[in-house]
Amino acid sequence: MTDFLLVAWVSALIEIRRVGWMLGLGKRWTPGEKLKLLFAGYNGTRNTGSDVRVQEMLRQIRHVLGADNVDFSVMTQSFDRTKGYFEGTRQVYLPDVYPPFLFRDVRRNHGVIACEGSMFKSKFANALATMMIGSLGLASAENKLSLAYGGEAGHMDGIIQSTCERYVHDSMVITRNVESQTLLNSLGIPTELGTDTAWTFEPHPPEYARKVLRESGWDEKTPILVLCPIHPFVWPVRASVAKYLARVTTGAYKDSQYRTVYFFESGPEVDRKYQHYTSGFTNATKAFLQRHRVFPILVGMERLDAVACRDIAAQIPGTPVFTSDDYDMFQLVSLLRASSYMVSSRYHGIVTCMPSLVASAGVTMDERIRNLMRERGHQQFLLTVDDPDLEPKLLQVMETLFTEAESVREGIGRTVVRNLKVMARMGTYLEDAMRRTYPEFPLRSGVLSWEEYLPPLGSNLLQLAGRYDSSPVALAAVR
Repeated sequence: MTDFLLVAWVSALIEIRRVGWMLGLGKRWTPGEKLKLLFAGYNGTRNTGSDVRVQEMLRQIRHVLGADNVDFSVMTQSFDRTKGYFEGTRQVYLPDVYPPFLFRDVRRNHGVIACEGSMFKSKFANALATMMIGSLGLASAENKLSLAYGGEAGHMDGIIQSTCERYVHDSMVITRNVESQTLLNSLGIPTELGTDTAWTFEPHPPEYARKVLRESGWDEKTPILVLCPIHPFVWPVRASVAKYLARVTTGAYKDSQYRTVYFFESGPEVDRKYQHYTSGFTNATKAFLQRHRVFPILVGMERLDAVACRDIAAQIPGTPVFTSDDYDMFQLVSLLRASSYMVSSRYHGIVTCMPSLVASAGVTMDERIRNLMRERGHQQFLLTVDDPDLEPKLLQVMETLFTEAESVREGIGRTVVRNLKVMARMGTYLEDAMRRTYPEFPLRSGVLSWEEYLPPLGSNLLQLAGRYDSSPVALAAVR
């Protein structure tokens, strides 16, 4: 019922904006003024993947459209947790009860860039999907730029799917995989095939990671094995006024409250599945450590991952834990890239370490890591969080990862460069969307090489491009 009320509220606001536009209310961008874009996403919770995505999206779009031509705003749920992020971009507070905020702030801008990776799916929270749909729908209701950038679609509950079909069909969605494109096309939503935007991210240099790891007991010689576990069974988060009232009046649901009216899944079955998952991670790692000399570390890519990291670390004494609560995205990704091997249930744990050719395997809760491993040609390094034989299978995956590391790294390198080119192509789709929406906007002209559609690349990515691209990095044209 709460989801229905939220969807109805957002839908009504979109219809009000549409009617207002038809009556001559509202204002479009005019030549000579800076283009104001609102980046709608899930930032401010120290979800490293979400923050890295948006960081690079801002850099790329600013580069393609011209820094002097644009004025960006990005949503955050906590200014403290995004302090030092998103240079040159205004941060605006996204409240838990967000429809009035969307209604007001989308109007203040000339367009919306939806930037959440898990954009159109019910796996995590229908409220999040509704926010993405509402942001795009409010922008397209006033014929503004309405663009989803590198998003993904998966299973949607009926009410979310019908709302998406109704209000996103006037937007352009650049998906990050074929599977999402196929699903959205079946709903009549126009798409282009893109990728994630984290590929160009530059963390702190390797010296930073080496210093932190030395202080945590690393000898600078032993290969590092990084584990990125999660709590996969508390999703989706659902809004519940009844639980909120019970929480306030009786103290019930304390352990499952995410914040305000939003609550995690909970109960004995959730606890049982979680115990099976963490014991599988723990026991497979302990067995692997008995066979191979590696230095294990645990990394929590999202604040919520700290629980799983510490539960596993308690069973493997001496294993350092690094979480996004204590380390920002520049620090945390630097630590990931110092490793030699990775097992991760976080999609962006894998993506952000791939430019350093870390040999990685995935234990997935949804289609994101599955799609990535398919793209890499590494389906043999994929397991699911609820596999009944997780422990023995994970040990075998780790052994195979160890023995086949060099060939795995070759596949990873090719995948990184391929995705850099796809990300560059996304810049051309952005230009096309700008020409359709604001044909007088001053875009660049002439034939540009593919790297000119990317933000400035670090030396590591340039070296990968030189190694795995069949033509010199500066010569291959995007179109």
